[in-house]
Amino acid sequence: MFKKITGPQISIIIPCYNEKDNIVPLFKALEKVLREWHWEAIFVDDNSPDGTIEEIHKLAKQDARIRGVLRIRKRGLSSAVIDGVLTSSADCIAIIDADMQHDETRLPLMLHAVMNEHYDFAVGSRHIAGGSNQGLANFWRRFLSNIGIKLAQIFLPIPLKDPMSGFFVLKRNLFLKLLPYLTGIGFKILLDMILSCPSTIRVAEIPFQFRSRVSGQSKLGFKIMIQFILMLGQKIIIKHCFRR
Repeated sequence: MFKKITGPQISIIIPCYNEKDNIVPLFKALEKVLREWHWEAIFVDDNSPDGTIEEIHKLAKQDARIRGVLRIRKRGLSSAVIDGVLTSSADCIAIIDADMQHDETRLPLMLHAVMNEHYDFAVGSRHIAGGSNQGLANFWRRFLSNIGIKLAQIFLPIPLKDPMSGFFVLKRNLFLKLLPYLTGIGFKILLDMILSCPSTIRVAEIPFQFRSRVSGQSKLGFKIMIQFILMLGQKIIIKHCFRR
């Protein structure tokens, strides 16, 4: 008789670029908070020069829940998330950054909202009661983030306090339904997805404290804001010209 092997309930997609020093600490943090779940973590690395993928592969040799996807001549968080989801196997998908600024202890609440309370998305929010964005490096970065949020909220099909969040959970089948409509541009894939959804979707916002970065460098900058504006413009044009 073959022993029945239970596959993962949750696939955690972790886009990476120059995050070598955060790989093991993040794995240990996820292992601690998800001990009651069957899960896998898929690190998607954009060919980091600091040896991130080597650190991932070393960890994967020690734990079968870890997988690494190396992308050559391809860059960007949104497209990395898409590639990660397409290699996943669980019914539920969680997206979290590799930089340890997202509070992984909120994942059980987010997973419960999607898996048991039937929300379409559970979003880690810095902008509801109990949340904070103080981990953003300086006033300029907070300013850019806040401007982006205000601009995005004008076009959202539903009220959402933190549409720029990169920390969220959804069902894999919903992701696949939205996939043909995603631009894959830039770093704000949650916004890309929400703008592709009807106004009937249900979103739970779970507060979290955005931490200060310990290792590596922030990717937020002028180029990212330009990519954000391009993505938003493309979504608006598509939605206006080709209403589904």
